[in-house]
Amino acid sequence: MSTPEQEAVGRTATMSDAMVEAVAHEMRADEEVFYMGEDVADYGGIFDSTTGLLDEFGRDRVMDVPISETAYLGAAVGAAQAGMRPIAELMFVDFFGVAMDQIYNQMAKNTYMSGTSVSVPMVLTTAVGGTYNDAAQHSQTLYGTFAHLPGMKVVVPSTAYDAKGLMHNAIRDDDPVVYMFHKRLMGIGWMPAPDGPKTPVPEEDYTIPFGRADVKREGDDVTVVTLGLHVHRALEAAETLADDGIDAEVIDLRTLKPLDRETVLESVRKTGRLVVVDEDYRSYGVTGEIVSSVAESDLDALEAVERVAVPDVPIPYSRPMEDAVIPGAEDVAEAVRSVGE
Repeated sequence: MSTPEQEAVGRTATMSDAMVEAVAHEMRADEEVFYMGEDVADYGGIFDSTTGLLDEFGRDRVMDVPISETAYLGAAVGAAQAGMRPIAELMFVDFFGVAMDQIYNQMAKNTYMSGTSVSVPMVLTTAVGGTYNDAAQHSQTLYGTFAHLPGMKVVVPSTAYDAKGLMHNAIRDDDPVVYMFHKRLMGIGWMPAPDGPKTPVPEEDYTIPFGRADVKREGDDVTVVTLGLHVHRALEAAETLADDGIDAEVIDLRTLKPLDRETVLESVRKTGRLVVVDEDYRSYGVTGEIVSSVAESDLDALEAVERVAVPDVPIPYSRPMEDAVIPGAEDVAEAVRSVGE
């Protein structure tokens, strides 16, 4: 569903363009904001996440770094604690393992461990997701891995409009924010996006508050909760289901930390049926968290539930095998039909 703000805008943008607009605005407004990462300067980010920033802001504020995530993410934490507002790009979320100490033990915990004497106002941007056959070390989402640890806010946009508003909010936030963008949604030439991510986007700056989910499609029969790429797959499934007389409500979480449990619960109280869809792994992940939070709050409202997620296996390189493990619109539709039986 489009918001009134979106409907009033004449121009559209890709998700990558919307993200860059927000970053550029914040860099113009605050000279303490800078961007660092691998291939973010001359190349413009391999997923077009920094296109044009080098030309405007120069190498002092848009910096290519050596292939050492440990070093530059640690440097970003230090810069943030010293009063700057770094944006550090981790090219693929799968690479977080080599910088786990900097992310988990420093970025996320230093404010708490210092008794709030320091803050860490930084944004860690990173590309997530599969569907383009880049195998086990470049195709994960890992939303739940980051949302599991206290101290970090976790953002997952699904449209250009949301991507811009959430980026503005992330850069201005005084806490560390992990901003996870799905490669398939960016709108880059060599990786076609679905139709949905390219949306109307205002030229002026605006923010989208964290912890506020968005009902992308209203419905009365079943609640489908998801995020990222699978918002669009859920919407596709909902259109197919409508032909069979099944009216699905699709909720885009948009942020995992903080998590808007109330919007989900309100929807389930209306529909009685819940399907949670995620491109992360099934075990110990987002799907389980959503289901358990509804059950704990109002078990009587929940008549039927189904989870759709990636099985607990590394993402395969083979295209047919990758397609088999990453849920598609047909998998969502099948799950919705199963809770209605």
